[in-house]
Amino acid sequence: MKFYNFDIVFQEIPDEVSLAVNITNCPNHCPGCHSPHLWEDTGESLTAARIDQWMKDYVPMVTCFCFMGGDGETEELWRLARHIRQRYPVKIAWYSGRTEIPPQPERGLFDYIKVGPYLQEKGGLKAVGTNQHLYAVNAETGALKEVSLRAR
Repeated sequence: MKFYNFDIVFQEIPDEVSLAVNITNCPNHCPGCHSPHLWEDTGESLTAARIDQWMKDYVPMVTCFCFMGGDGETEELWRLARHIRQRYPVKIAWYSGRTEIPPQPERGLFDYIKVGPYLQEKGGLKAVGTNQHLYAVNAETGALKEVSLRAR
């Protein structure tokens, strides 16, 4: 799995300061995508060592690690999420461009999951008619609770 870049962001996950990593080789190819460069299999390898360096540099400043993509390599995504879960006191989020929440290997791996391809005519999470949804995941039960950003 490769990544294009990362940034510290404040709007992806409510009330969290997230280290968001843009993963390449996206299989979804959403029409109107604002990041079509992420469709290509380019960038640097996203490794546990790379994540460890970022976490050394940014924890406790960041409170969440956010995988932006990874739909094409979910086994590797899960392995890296486990690595973070076992070592760092941060929440873990995953944005999938799929329309349904992808199956997960175990409960408690992600604290947040955002799903839905970007459809320009429907807008993003803050738009009233959006097709995108952000869910908080209950670590014990795996139950999902939708998080609304429209009231913010």
